[in-house]
Amino acid sequence: MTVKRIVSNLYAPDPQVARAFYGDLLELDVVMDHGWILTFAAEGKAAMPQVSIASEGGNDTPVPVLSIEVDDVDRAYQRAKAAGVEIVYDITNEPWGVRRFYMRDPFGNIVNILAH
Repeated sequence: MTVKRIVSNLYAPDPQVARAFYGDLLELDVVMDHGWILTFAAEGKAAMPQVSIASEGGNDTPVPVLSIEVDDVDRAYQRAKAAGVEIVYDITNEPWGVRRFYMRDPFGNIVNILAH
């Protein structure tokens, strides 16, 4: 058996609210909209299907529900700040080689935004 894809499914009482955060802020495209579910995607392909299991998020942070790697984490951080999004963990260069920050989505989920 080969796992071809892993998709995170986050609960939201009104999935359409996600458009501003995941669509506008993170510049993801809506690739499926059935009203009760929205699926966002970026152009390109992920390197491989992945799932992480963690007891903490590193540096004594909470475990985020999503980690999204971007090509310009500083731009993402500035866009989040300008949009008034709650920053849960400020932008940091981590000793394991990533620059990242955590923000809270409109549904209360912690999202890790990072660049290697």
